[in-house]
Amino acid sequence: MSESTNAIGARPANVASSDTITAYTIMRVSFGANIMLHGVSRFFMGHAAFLAYLNHYFEHAHGIPVSTLPAFAAVLPWLETGFGLLLLLGLFTRFALIAGALVITCLVIGTNLAQDWLVSGLQLIYVFLYYYLLVHRDENRFSLDAMLNIK
Repeated sequence: MSESTNAIGARPANVASSDTITAYTIMRVSFGANIMLHGVSRFFMGHAAFLAYLNHYFEHAHGIPVSTLPAFAAVLPWLETGFGLLLLLGLFTRFALIAGALVITCLVIGTNLAQDWLVSGLQLIYVFLYYYLLVHRDENRFSLDAMLNIK
């Protein structure tokens, strides 16, 4: 086997590496856009409408004080928009992934307290994407982090 092929010998190693980096970039950009647009859509909805949605969603959830919902409704759109934009650009990617993962952890806990098992299951896809993008961050070569040499 030559040095320019991967272990299977199917493609040159540099092509496999390039495909991996391209796939990572597409996933990071798509995921960042998804998260950012969650936040943007909440801005378009308006604070009062988003707060009304949260109050209705959590009205039967035990363990979530209703008094915390206004602050959560005010902060969540900014967090989602900001972390999503950072991921979209590939800027401070490690920070954005860890912080975003902590936000989705809070959302998973709240969704489980509301006993919305379907949404909770869907949120685990987001948890996995945060995990995958963080673990494979060495493939984050098409990004502002790479251009600015930010680790």
